[in-house]
Amino acid sequence: MGQVLTAVVIDDDAALTLDELAQACAVAPDWVVARVRTGILLDAADGDDAGRWRFTSADLVRARRLCQIERAFDANDDVAALVVDLSEEIRRLRGKLSAAGVR
Repeated sequence: MGQVLTAVVIDDDAALTLDELAQACAVAPDWVVARVRTGILLDAADGDDAGRWRFTSADLVRARRLCQIERAFDANDDVAALVVDLSEEIRRLRGKLSAAGVR
């Protein structure tokens, strides 16, 4: 049976705060901070001021995937990021192939 995904579309005006993202992923805010500081999550344009960070729906999806990989496979954050990056690249390339009419 297929997996059921829940998604929330967030526009730029309603971006999530650090605490909201952590709550949506069922993790501590420190988990999010650690992944932002290592560049795994969010390109923090606001630097080190975690109170100013805002996360989009794409950030939420990525964070949830990272959590899922880390928990399911007891993976460290670098391995989880690599798996998520590769999955995103595969999805992007499949979209290009589909758009070009190649199956």
